[in-house]
Amino acid sequence: MVPISLSVVAYIFVGLVGAVLGAGLYEVFRRRSALARRAEAEDQSAQIVQSAQREAENLVKEAKLEAKDLVFQARIELEKEQKAKLAEVSNSERRVSQREEGLDRKLGLLEKRDQEALKREQDLLKREETLVQKDAACAQALKQHREALERVAGLTAEEAKRQLIQDLDSQARLEAAGLAKRLLEEAKENADREAREIIASSIQRVTRDYVNEATISVVPIANDAMKGRIIGREGRNIRAIEAATGIDLIIDETPEAVIISGFDPLRREIAKVSLERLMHDGRIHPTRIEEIVEKVKVDIEKLMIEEAEKVIFEVGLSDFHPELVKVLGRLKYRTSYGQNNLYHAREAAYICGIMASELKLDVKLAKRGALLHDIGKAVSHEEEGPHAMLGAEIAKKYGENAKVVNAIAAHHEQVEPICPETVLVAAAEALSAARPGARREALESYVKRLEKLESLATVHKGVQKAYAIQAGREIRVIVKQEDLTDPECFQLSRDLAKKIEQELTYPGQIKVTVIRESRFVDFAK
Repeated sequence: MVPISLSVVAYIFVGLVGAVLGAGLYEVFRRRSALARRAEAEDQSAQIVQSAQREAENLVKEAKLEAKDLVFQARIELEKEQKAKLAEVSNSERRVSQREEGLDRKLGLLEKRDQEALKREQDLLKREETLVQKDAACAQALKQHREALERVAGLTAEEAKRQLIQDLDSQARLEAAGLAKRLLEEAKENADREAREIIASSIQRVTRDYVNEATISVVPIANDAMKGRIIGREGRNIRAIEAATGIDLIIDETPEAVIISGFDPLRREIAKVSLERLMHDGRIHPTRIEEIVEKVKVDIEKLMIEEAEKVIFEVGLSDFHPELVKVLGRLKYRTSYGQNNLYHAREAAYICGIMASELKLDVKLAKRGALLHDIGKAVSHEEEGPHAMLGAEIAKKYGENAKVVNAIAAHHEQVEPICPETVLVAAAEALSAARPGARREALESYVKRLEKLESLATVHKGVQKAYAIQAGREIRVIVKQEDLTDPECFQLSRDLAKKIEQELTYPGQIKVTVIRESRFVDFAK
């Protein structure tokens, strides 16, 4: 056991010694390495310092070179600026010298002109003295001449002047009246020619058939036996029809026909359709009659609206208030002197649209005003007032344009027009109404109108005779030659035309012709 422990101790000792030696060697090696690294670092720092010094020296050299270049360039720029300033100064001096030379020349010219002006002034003074002397001599001669004329004429200068002014005034008035007459006639001729062309082309492009509305309607029946059924027991059926429709039924010896008489076209149409339906149905008694009449009234109302919409579509318009369409449809069963108002409004819209197109005006506005111009007649029996004003109120109520409202109100000249389209609406309405055959009037009212037309002319001073011709569309007035002059005849025609417009109601227009005839009579003996 002892030898084993000694060997272990020896090993441990050897190990310790080796460890101590190793540590010492490591420490020595570490110190040498540190010294070597320090020396190397010192060498590197020395090299860095040297390189930094070299770079600093190079930068200093480069900075000196750049500074020299900048100084050199600044010197060159300064020299250039000095040269430019010197050149500018020399140019300024040259311009100043040129101006001085120019001023010297102008001064010389001014002095020369002053001398010439002084010379002319002296000449003018001499001429003025001469003119004053001549003026005095002329005034003296004129005075002597005037005195001689006054002695010869027996009038003073003031009296002669007044007489001359009076003669010139009357002559100027006569010439002015003749010139005004000629200019007005030329303007009328040109305006009438253009208006005739436009109206003729407008009417030629609108072709419509005319069927005057009467106060009776005829309903054909299958046989005479149907008449008895229509009359009913003791006439109760015919009384029921008349009570429900407000018209008269005339059942006479006319074969296979019943006559419906009444002044209201709407009531006549309701009675006609109701009677046709009753005959088709076969059940004719008072209760059934009342039912049929009520249904026909509703159907006629729808028919009027459809007819109004059809007319609106035909003239190319749209955007009407439904109530306005309903009022327009009621014109289908309204007439004026036998002319159907709805078809009259449609024709007026066509004519007005064509004339507006020819004159480059608003065609839609013109057509709209012409189509609605008579809607007041649909309610004129329900409310008081002129139909033009009633129609304007209706159009305004349902949102129509202010120009359309004015066209409706002014088509009979009850208000002033505010646009050219309003005048066209009035003209189109008159053209449609004045077409031959479009309207009819009673013989009695026709004769009274002609008598009134002639009486309006005969009350004027100097009128010898007056004749209404061309069915009352022209009046010829024959005046006394010794009582009226030509300008007075011209004025008479204008006054008479205005008086006819104010006091007479007539369709279309009336031509006024004033005739002044000169007759010179002598006898050969």
